[in-house]
Amino acid sequence: MFDSVFLNLSPKFYVALTGTSSLISGLILIFEWYYFKRYGISFIEQISLNHISPFLSSENSQNGDQNGNGQFAGELKVWRNSFNLFRGAEYQRFFFATGKEPLTYYDMNLSASDHQNFFTCSNDAGKPDYKLMSIAWRERNPISRIKNAKKALEINPENSCAYILLAEEEATTIREAEVILKQALKVAEINYKKSQGSLYESMHRRDANVCIYIKRRLAMCARKLGKLKEAAKIFRDLTKEPPSSIISVLNVHENLLECLLEMKNYADCASVLAKYDDISLPKSAAICYTAALLKVRLVSEKFQPEISSRKGLTSQELQAVEAIHRAVEFNPHVPKYLLEMKKLIFPAEHILKRGDSEALAYAFFNLRHWKNVNGALNLLQNTWEGTFRLIQTPLNKGIYFFPYTECVSCERELLPSFHELSVYPKKEVPFFILFTAGLCSCTALLALLTHSYPDSMYLFSQTVLNFVLTPFKFFKEMMNY
Repeated sequence: MFDSVFLNLSPKFYVALTGTSSLISGLILIFEWYYFKRYGISFIEQISLNHISPFLSSENSQNGDQNGNGQFAGELKVWRNSFNLFRGAEYQRFFFATGKEPLTYYDMNLSASDHQNFFTCSNDAGKPDYKLMSIAWRERNPISRIKNAKKALEINPENSCAYILLAEEEATTIREAEVILKQALKVAEINYKKSQGSLYESMHRRDANVCIYIKRRLAMCARKLGKLKEAAKIFRDLTKEPPSSIISVLNVHENLLECLLEMKNYADCASVLAKYDDISLPKSAAICYTAALLKVRLVSEKFQPEISSRKGLTSQELQAVEAIHRAVEFNPHVPKYLLEMKKLIFPAEHILKRGDSEALAYAFFNLRHWKNVNGALNLLQNTWEGTFRLIQTPLNKGIYFFPYTECVSCERELLPSFHELSVYPKKEVPFFILFTAGLCSCTALLALLTHSYPDSMYLFSQTVLNFVLTPFKFFKEMMNY
């Protein structure tokens, strides 16, 4: 029965069947190629890993959730930038010089929320000066913020938060900001002593936050003014403060690392790094790339790519390359800024870890330290792209860290519109995908044309075949002679 059915089918049916199957296969392969180019992984592979594998190996999935969710979720969180600049002395001067807003409203709203959390407490209710400051933190217009801060000082000359706002926004130079912050610190320390031992714990915690914040900003002023020893001492003292809400957010150890690098005190830098580059602690670009720089420094001066490719890497060079791969896996956007393949802009006041905003914040202050080490950028240039060959599916698994996740929408809100966002470096599409997609598409097109114009395609194929066989016929005739 089945034989008679298949025998009665016309040749046009087989041509149509072949053409349709080839067309569908070609479309699937073209879609796979596009998906691979955009996301770095096959769509079918991703479906298998994310939806089929959990049913086949539920135990592995549960273990992955237990081990990964805590740190993975923490990496997606927006963090306060430990290298944030002064609004009046730096951000506003940039705006007046270029006419471009360096900060987005989303970023400024996050800062306003931080200031309200750290510099206000429940006991401030009913106090007119703190009410004015609460309005000032939320106000978008800098002139209005400064006016409210000055009114608050007129009501209460011991309002240290008002001094902070004036130092951040009214001061037009770092020296002016330092003078105001020193005055703020005197007032803050008096308030801290008054609230020490009082019944209002929230007020005492707020006053402690104010003191810590002012000291850190004073250390940053000293760093910018070239008083490196003074800055390093303040940063080191702050790292010894008992854990509190503001210390855990400020990441003062990153400022200390940068300051020690500027002093070229690599030994102390390594000892600080050993304390914070722990497997149980959250990582950052500052930690990973500083660790890489310290290892690169030992071999970069004598590193020559031609000799290394011929003789192989030494043990120290291998450690340096592995440290670079580790750093690039954590944040792949940093090398383009360090190698000056992308332009730097002022960093935002908040960053997304492993994102473009964190890369900007790190490179803005640490590019000079890589340049100070002879050959460091040369070694980075010759090795950083090797990371993407090692990590086959970066969106699903990594070597040292959890899978990389792009949050482009969040980054776009953090960084100004005139900045072109960096995206995760895309892999080159394998040749076999391009070849197979082209072959299937051509086969489908030929089958379709044969079905529509059989006589013309017969003549065309005969002509092409004769053209291809002509050289062989010529050689055959020559051999016969």
